[in-house]
Amino acid sequence: MEPAVLFEQRGAVALITLNRPDRRNAMNQELLAGLYDAMERVSEDPSLHAAVLTGSGKAFCAGLDLAVLLTENLMDPRGDGATFPELRSRLQKPLVGAVNGPAITGGMELALNCDFLLGSTRALFADTHVKVGIHPGWGMSQLLQRRIGLARALQMSLTGEFVEAEKAMAWGLLNEVTEPADLLPRTMEVAGMIAANPPEMVGMLKSLMERGSLLPSDKAMELEQTEFRNFLQEKGMFKQT
Repeated sequence: MEPAVLFEQRGAVALITLNRPDRRNAMNQELLAGLYDAMERVSEDPSLHAAVLTGSGKAFCAGLDLAVLLTENLMDPRGDGATFPELRSRLQKPLVGAVNGPAITGGMELALNCDFLLGSTRALFADTHVKVGIHPGWGMSQLLQRRIGLARALQMSLTGEFVEAEKAMAWGLLNEVTEPADLLPRTMEVAGMIAANPPEMVGMLKSLMERGSLLPSDKAMELEQTEFRNFLQEKGMFKQT
């Protein structure tokens, strides 16, 4: 029997695949533990410079597996107290999502925790927390509005309506839409281009852009200038008088 999460290294890129296709890759304890392990492996392996996250079969991830919600430990799947938001914050390397099908509620939160998303024409998004009566815990209330704007995020989260690939791209949820057969090759190509660049520069720019996105524009510009001066000093290109 195959594991619930597959891990493959292709050059400097890790391919992480959620692998419960018969349950639309819904998250049970085994899948969550495997996902946590995979994220730590990417963080700790210096030969890996980027990662791609996708789902097997016809879905990306249907969210929590409600069939085991009361029988399995989904809040602490490895028994070590680690949480997904904590593990995600430690993963400083780029994580690119390849959304091959429906990404629903917790599955959509998982997708939003990727740095950016590519999707096939079969990609489908919905936040149904309001319908199923579950409180978001992986960042839906914050990450969605930062990706598509507050008004559109409110529309999605308060209605629970489904958003198809073309609209998702128009709204800024997806960067690109491909045919299903082209999704993984294209996503691996993009991740490979990232991984081919110096990792310290990739990490610097990623951090700078993320930190700046949370600041007013004038403060973000000040941050860049401060970091630029620090960079020049570290490289011996500039000395303050």
